[in-house]
Amino acid sequence: MSLAEEVLAVHAGAPDPAALVGEFRRTHVLLPTANETLLSAELDGIRWLYAFTDEEAMSRFALSRGGEPGAEWQYLTASGARVLDVLIPAIEGPTGVALDAGGEHGMLFPPVAGIVPDSVALDISDAPQGGNA
Repeated sequence: MSLAEEVLAVHAGAPDPAALVGEFRRTHVLLPTANETLLSAELDGIRWLYAFTDEEAMSRFALSRGGEPGAEWQYLTASGARVLDVLIPAIEGPTGVALDAGGEHGMLFPPVAGIVPDSVALDISDAPQGGNA
């Protein structure tokens, strides 16, 4: 299934988490920028990078935030794998992805093991690393 189909399955109550993350990793997403900075929001100590599946989803988000109809947004395009494996570890503090934020079929990819690298996963980053007890 495509990423859109995996997201719909989640919203329909039939999630396949491994397939969802796999499709996100294989899909190129749009990352909006302002003043050469990736747009994000912070909630409860987690930074959420905004990522969109297409320009239409990004435009809907912009309009919901008071943007002008037809206004152009600057953005970068990257594979989901690059976002999760390279970009998120380069950002200070816990960071996840808010895919198609503000849309009917938005999806969060939190900074946990199985989504982001273990070195930045919240659920294991404080756990002891190897060694004998």
